[in-house]
Amino acid sequence: MHYVTNCGAINRGRGVVLLLLASLLSGCLALPQTGLFAFRLAVTSLGVEEVRIGPYSLQAGLDTSDLSSLLVSSLGAGSLSVQATLAMGLGLPAGMPAVEMSGFRWTLDMPGVEPVQGQYQQDVMLTSGDDAKLRLPVAFDIFATDTQRMAPMLDLARQLSSQGELPPGSELAITPGDLRGLGMTLPAGLFTPTIRLNVGEDGRLIPQH
Repeated sequence: MHYVTNCGAINRGRGVVLLLLASLLSGCLALPQTGLFAFRLAVTSLGVEEVRIGPYSLQAGLDTSDLSSLLVSSLGAGSLSVQATLAMGLGLPAGMPAVEMSGFRWTLDMPGVEPVQGQYQQDVMLTSGDDAKLRLPVAFDIFATDTQRMAPMLDLARQLSSQGELPPGSELAITPGDLRGLGMTLPAGLFTPTIRLNVGEDGRLIPQH
């Protein structure tokens, strides 16, 4: 009987030790994950540069008062392509550890045109206080045959070239790729949800919740 009692005490002791080890291990694993699980991507700037409309290469800030009539005469019965570069700053909130993001998917919805989307395929190093400067190609066509849609498209093209910024009401969505940092990797979509931003009347970036 004495032998059985000791075995029971030993088994209980082992159970306590295993429980403590499990708690310690789970605590150690949770510490490096905390920063990644709380991942927040910050779009710190958003501008438009290198605008090209058909054969015309335009610089932001130039007088474009005659641009609409010029584009209409160039359209004829065909179409004009509008190409621009979206300059974007990406960073992390203060205090977050640096991570490497394996690219991202993006969608830009501007008033008057169909949404434009693409895939940024390069790795991006993200740190707090030192934003990554990225360039995204944006392109759409102005069709002369669609008279109802031609006017807002022309207005959009003129605003992109004259002001160098996205028009109010635009929406940008970014879906981050895999995240690597703190000795681990988080697969895309697991703890990295799509980030959506609106462009306000004064050009401010307004996160959607």
